Amino acid sequence: MINKSMVGIRFSETDMAGHVNNTSYFIYLEEARGKFFRDLFHSQENTLGRFILASTKCDFISQAYFGQNLLIETTISKIGTSSFTFSHRVYVEGTDQLVAASEAVVVHFNYERQKSEALPSEWRMMLEDYVKKGVNL
Repeated sequence: MINKSMVGIRFSETDMAGHVNNTSYFIYLEEARGKFFRDLFHSQENTLGRFILASTKCDFISQAYFGQNLLIETTISKIGTSSFTFSHRVYVEGTDQLVAASEAVVVHFNYERQKSEALPSEWRMMLEDYVKKGVNL
């Protein structure tokens, strides 16, 4: 399954070259992951503060500009013991223009112990069910 979210590009997110600044994409992707958590774990309110971002990368494919809307497609590409990996594809809304491709690893984190810990079985099952229903990017 692919989780979809939209973001409108604001003028403040562009740079002197007139296109979206590279740092803005990480904000868009964070917003998409937040939507994913709300959609998948909607009945598990205590999940949102239990994950931390361990790694992220973004490949910039083409340019996007102020006034455009971006469609962010998010899916899960890997589930580990204490972490899972998001795959993101960013398109200009209404087109097949791929703007960026990204991956991000989030870790289930215990703040009291300051270390990662295994995903709870209920959350793992929810993630696995999500992956079974969908298409990895």
